[in-house]
Amino acid sequence: MAVVFEATIKMDDGDGWYIELKDTLDGRLESCLSIEDLEKKIEEFGQDYGGHIDEVKWFKDDDILPPVMDTIRLEMSQQREKIEAMTGETIEEIAKTPI
Repeated sequence: MAVVFEATIKMDDGDGWYIELKDTLDGRLESCLSIEDLEKKIEEFGQDYGGHIDEVKWFKDDDILPPVMDTIRLEMSQQREKIEAMTGETIEEIAKTPI
């Protein structure tokens, strides 16, 4: 059975955004207010599967504005740089490493 999570970018009631993380195997949902929060929740969900996650599928609601996507892309890029600097490996290399 594949461990697949879904991350959906959504707008809140104001001008803010959040990412709804869903575990497709058990239906758990969590709202993440930042990329760092999303990373922590993915790790927490993944612990139930021995740390093995096959895929995170990304979606966005239709009302997501381009500046919101720019902000999220920038935050994800910064997080990627941070992880790669800490590990000395690219994200692609990390993903290929057996658990």
